[in-house]
Amino acid sequence: MTKTIETKTIELIFDFVSPNAYLVWLPMCALAARQGAQIKITPAFLGGMHKLTGNAPPFIRDAEVKGKNAYASLEMRRFIAKHSLNRFKMNPKFPFNSINLLRMLVSLPSDDQIKFIGALMPAIWEQGLDVTDAAALATVLTMAGFDAESLAAKAQDPAIKQAVMDNTEKAVERGVFGIPTFFIGKEMFFGKERLGQIEEMLESS
Repeated sequence: MTKTIETKTIELIFDFVSPNAYLVWLPMCALAARQGAQIKITPAFLGGMHKLTGNAPPFIRDAEVKGKNAYASLEMRRFIAKHSLNRFKMNPKFPFNSINLLRMLVSLPSDDQIKFIGALMPAIWEQGLDVTDAAALATVLTMAGFDAESLAAKAQDPAIKQAVMDNTEKAVERGVFGIPTFFIGKEMFFGKERLGQIEEMLESS
């Protein structure tokens, strides 16, 4: 395992459609603040990732495994309680198509990416935003200080579309198969339950 890290950076392979990405977001931001670490966002399309890896959402993949989804639900409730995320509720449109949001996200500079995620996460996973409702999405983005019309136009740029595809393919090449995945240097961590391991590694750097 890598012993030293030149710059403390948490790279998050991210897609809005993952409820676990929402659940880990604020705890990860708090961890980064404690450790003086930067956050790097790599937007990647989870649907495309599943096709490339043969993976599937756990509620589908594990449906026939007696007790497994029930236990996963228990662990989710424990995580929610531990981090006081009691505003969370499953989006009524889940699983929704997140590709347009990812294209908007990848078009933004890094600081604005953090702000963009911070605005949309509660709208999607607390208030039930329908991300396919262009007017409702524009309202959320405008209230957060973004130019919604400009972002919508950028999302149609072929270069932006390709960037999301490239991110997804490169993530899979690095061994990523789901969201959220983190990298500290070359070390990969999968799942919200790995925050403790991530913090230990940052502390030892």
